[in-house]
Amino acid sequence: MSINIEVVDVEKDDELNVVIGQAHFIKTAEDIYEALVTAVKGISFGLAFCEASGKCLIRVEGNDDYLREVAIANAKKIAAGHIFFLAIKNAYPINVLKAIRDVPEVCRIFCATANQLQVLVATTAQGRGILGVVDGSSPLGVETDQDRTWRYDLLRKLGYKL
Repeated sequence: MSINIEVVDVEKDDELNVVIGQAHFIKTAEDIYEALVTAVKGISFGLAFCEASGKCLIRVEGNDDYLREVAIANAKKIAAGHIFFLAIKNAYPINVLKAIRDVPEVCRIFCATANQLQVLVATTAQGRGILGVVDGSSPLGVETDQDRTWRYDLLRKLGYKL
């Protein structure tokens, strides 16, 4: 048995957040749609879910045409069975991750990020699967007291802390 490992660059605008995960059933796209619109009023998103059996289609949902196209393009590039690619605006992953995790079909979330992203994909005779992701850049050091103060201030400015 042979395996080929490929690095797939995710194509997205810098301000977009993405969530990449794995799920297992045809109703995944509709259930994630419902979870998102229930979790955050005014969220904009596009979702692509790659079936791994039957017609093996990319199932698409969302409420923003551009974000649907972003999700489709990246799902096609990754081309692994039972994965979903979600592109988000007007919300952060922290606002929707619990809702996504609570969808019964969702097995795993590989990442949730606005960073530049690469997906590590393995190809075998059977098909393709995600091994993991490279999310952003490597650390350049350890935060200082000034960096910590900036972090605390940012979280309060965003409304995540008192």
